[in-house]
Amino acid sequence: MLQKFFIFTVVVLQLPLIALNQANNSKSSSQEPKLVVGLVIDQMRWDFLYRYNDLYTAGGFKKLLKEGFSCENTLIPYMPTYTAPGHTCVYTGSVPAIHGIVGNNWFDKTTGTVVYCTEDDAAETLGSNTIAGKMSPKNLWTTTITDELRLATNFKSKVIGIALKDRGAILPAGHSANAAYWYDGEEGKWISSTYYMKELPGWVNDFNANDFPAKYMSKSWNLNTEKSLYLQSTEDNMPFEGNIMGEVGVVFPHQLASIKTGRYEAFKTTPFANTFTFDFAKAVVKNERLGSNSVPDFLTLSISSTDYIGHTFGPNSMEIEDTYLKLDKDIADFLQYLDKVVGKDNYLFFLTADHGVAHVPAFLKQHGIPAGVGDDASLLAKMNQLVADKMGVRNAVSTIMNYQLYLGNLSTNKRKDITSFLISELKKQPSIANAMELEKISEGTLPETQKKMMINGYTPKRSGDIQFVFKPGYFNGGTKGTTHGIWNPYDAHIPLLFYGWNVKQGNTNREIYMTDIAATIAAMLQIQMPNGCVGKVITEVIK
Repeated sequence: MLQKFFIFTVVVLQLPLIALNQANNSKSSSQEPKLVVGLVIDQMRWDFLYRYNDLYTAGGFKKLLKEGFSCENTLIPYMPTYTAPGHTCVYTGSVPAIHGIVGNNWFDKTTGTVVYCTEDDAAETLGSNTIAGKMSPKNLWTTTITDELRLATNFKSKVIGIALKDRGAILPAGHSANAAYWYDGEEGKWISSTYYMKELPGWVNDFNANDFPAKYMSKSWNLNTEKSLYLQSTEDNMPFEGNIMGEVGVVFPHQLASIKTGRYEAFKTTPFANTFTFDFAKAVVKNERLGSNSVPDFLTLSISSTDYIGHTFGPNSMEIEDTYLKLDKDIADFLQYLDKVVGKDNYLFFLTADHGVAHVPAFLKQHGIPAGVGDDASLLAKMNQLVADKMGVRNAVSTIMNYQLYLGNLSTNKRKDITSFLISELKKQPSIANAMELEKISEGTLPETQKKMMINGYTPKRSGDIQFVFKPGYFNGGTKGTTHGIWNPYDAHIPLLFYGWNVKQGNTNREIYMTDIAATIAAMLQIQMPNGCVGKVITEVIK
């Protein structure tokens, strides 16, 4: 009897504890993060996560891989793979056919002019005396996950976008952001536009007053460690590498102080500009009190100098290897800052890229791998001359952009014949693998991957009329440096890491798409997906 009483007493005494634990678990599962941080590394190919792994620190990429969740096989589902559509896809969960950002630029067939993705003549610059601030998200047709967070919290959440590039700050932040800040390469300042506010906050002016870019440019760009340890790079001085604008020499150490003109612009092609961006991000978190709200806040952060350096020197350069070693330290430092200010378990962090990058064709040729470059201007002149000679129509092609031909104002009959003729001639070009009419992509005989990416990238209002596809290893560009924009894995296979609040540890090799990022964040925050979202939730990420 005494034994039964003892058991009964223990059970009764444990009931409140069980109930309390259940309540705490319930509270934990419904708890929101204080801050969401999206980090997009411009031009980061997926393999860069591992390529320099031997020299990475424990607190940067390695920490994210070890303690977070990695989607190892994340692909871009459209083409062309450029900065503006990449940043837009990450935050809309959508594709150019729906969100409307078909490239960094496109040709307006009604006005006969080139349109820049974030241009807005109605906006005015805040923070400098240039026109670099005449920007807004007005050309974006859909909402972003950041817009949806603002809507879900009745606009109590703060959303701020940061990037050296205007498009890297504006498009992720969305239509309803509290602010977006980007870098004016003429004056070396963080600026914004009147789309967001009437004047810059005082703390931004104070930050600009320090003139950090000038201080960085008074230094030399030295290697992060011993030169002999840079085992993933070619020799320092290769003929197919470009140079930092205004620099006399092209090898390490880069004598940045020798650059006398355009130094604020040249600053973008140094790893110091990445550190500068992270420092500004810290200032945003501190001065805007991000993460101290009653609802989640959202910081969109894009690192742009990886793209400027990559274009100039190529992905096999010592400059890129050193840039990623320095970036690894910057990320480690930023994570420590978030741990201290927001709290280790209080923020949701993800890292991805807007696109990858191709090897420099001259480098590939050195090693017997087929590669080469094309030239839009030469191709345009050639195609127009062929049409003029064959059909007597001059300037049939208005421009070539985004690997597409935009036809001029042609009669219906001539348009049909000229389109057929141009496709035939494009297919004869040594560097081009295929060409097709964009309106009839679904009818074409194409590999499924290419067809899907072209359909997802096409919208009649902004896209061209004829698409051509280069052979692997070929692209439009010059003889120095490299670029991106094609469907191939080197341009379309990107990293995707989740870390922090409510994120499992682990990885998956199943095929995931860039469009799935916004859908996953929406599920984790329990808010509506963006209104053009076609992505699916990556369920493996969530605890």
